[in-house]
Amino acid sequence: MKFLHTMGAIGMMGAMACLVVLLGMIPQPSVSLPLYAEMRAAMGAIVRYVFFPSLGLTLVAGLLAIAVNRALHSAGWALAKLASGILVFEWGFAAVQGPMQEAAEEAARAVAGQIDPATITPNFGTEQGAIWVMLGVATVNVILGVFRPKFTNLPD
Repeated sequence: MKFLHTMGAIGMMGAMACLVVLLGMIPQPSVSLPLYAEMRAAMGAIVRYVFFPSLGLTLVAGLLAIAVNRALHSAGWALAKLASGILVFEWGFAAVQGPMQEAAEEAARAVAGQIDPATITPNFGTEQGAIWVMLGVATVNVILGVFRPKFTNLPD
């Protein structure tokens, strides 16, 4: 379980790092709509094929590890990691997967002439900020798993 959990976390955090870099390089749609659409498609693919499966693997493997290991039932660090992991999962839908896929679809419609490109108003700073927050919480999860700080042990 630990191996799967670790591999999922590596994929998830790597995907978020890629998204931050791409958001820093993407042009405004008014400057180059075709390049904007290509980069949005790439970001959508990263979210669909790397980020989301890695996020799911991390959460499922972590939950199974807690379920099968009774020592983790009363470990404060494991429960803190569980709570923040659920927040990362929820935030992954709301702040990463949904907006990235919507932006990719919108850009594709603009290139196809189905919508006016002037209606596309991306806010790259907000998107990057949301991903940075998620990366921070995911990093705290890694720190909790590696160092296993002694929080109060809960009674069985």
